[in-house]
Amino acid sequence: MRSHCALYVDAGYLLAAAATRVTGTSLRGSVVISYPDLVSRLVEQAEALSGLPLLRVNWYDSGNRPGGAPDATQDSIGMLPRVKLRLGRTSPHGEQKGVDLRIGLDLAAHGRNHVVDTMYLVSGDDDLSEAVEEAQSHGAQVVILAVPDSKGRAHAVSNHLIRESDGLELVDPETIDDTIRPRQLQAETSASLSPEAAGVVVPLPGPRSAPRPEASAPDAPAAASAHAATQADSHPDRPTPAILAHSRPQPATGAGGAGGPAAGGSKVAWSSSSEHPALRPHTLSPAMLEMIDDVCRGVVSAWRATATKEDRRRVMSERPFIPSDLDRTLLTDLSARLDVYDIPDEIRYRLREQFWDAVDELGR
Repeated sequence: MRSHCALYVDAGYLLAAAATRVTGTSLRGSVVISYPDLVSRLVEQAEALSGLPLLRVNWYDSGNRPGGAPDATQDSIGMLPRVKLRLGRTSPHGEQKGVDLRIGLDLAAHGRNHVVDTMYLVSGDDDLSEAVEEAQSHGAQVVILAVPDSKGRAHAVSNHLIRESDGLELVDPETIDDTIRPRQLQAETSASLSPEAAGVVVPLPGPRSAPRPEASAPDAPAAASAHAATQADSHPDRPTPAILAHSRPQPATGAGGAGGPAAGGSKVAWSSSSEHPALRPHTLSPAMLEMIDDVCRGVVSAWRATATKEDRRRVMSERPFIPSDLDRTLLTDLSARLDVYDIPDEIRYRLREQFWDAVDELGR
């Protein structure tokens, strides 16, 4: 039997990390992607790294239609040569269900059945570590293929996942920069894009005439660094967009903009207890507050650059509840800045409150 390699692509990780590199925020809707070119370039790199022909690309995402059915974009991806579309589902609250499980089961089964010799996993999710070990126990090599950040480092990959894998490679930076672009500002007269149209596979324009915004923030002051170091001691692995995208925060921990101002400037509190984070005076350092403000401004700016009047009207009508995609982006971006996974409640409340302040300041 001829030896092959295969790609296992966690689309949630790939697109969020690529969006961060291109726009400075992980908001998936902030970019437009040429999927045929992106997949082709990933295949070329996997074959070059392994010296083996590619069997197929396994593409994992959550189905954006009821029951986990693919939307128009996902249908188009599934039609690409040697691409196998593997979908979880999206809950009514916007949570991804079953994506990690599908990746893990495929890694384990393909390793056990000796389907391929070398597996390239495009993900950073620590939850896949056990599946990596299972595939390795049957003789397969599993290599992490991570998206590089603006400084050329692996973006949001769990340290534990790296330790359990057979190696870490970076996606060719030109692959990201040549196939993914910031989405342009929508004309105010245009109709609101459907989820299917928003991610449609399109040919990209030529080289950018303007420089790409830097995704990385300037070094935080010492106070923020000390806070991050303290948190990292108890949670040493980097957070990943895939992990954070899979669970929607609940009201008890400040979900949906719990700290945000309601209409008329009032503040929302989810508990009558004086010990609740929403009701205690904050103890955050100026450096932390500055970092939170910077994250909120980046997310709001990226959202406004692609939002129509109807989009903005819808978001404002639901205030103080923050849409799940924007809320996940806020948490993912701040976690990446802090280099921690578990963001304390006090910081979550401030983050969501500051989101609405940024919306008011930058305009609706």
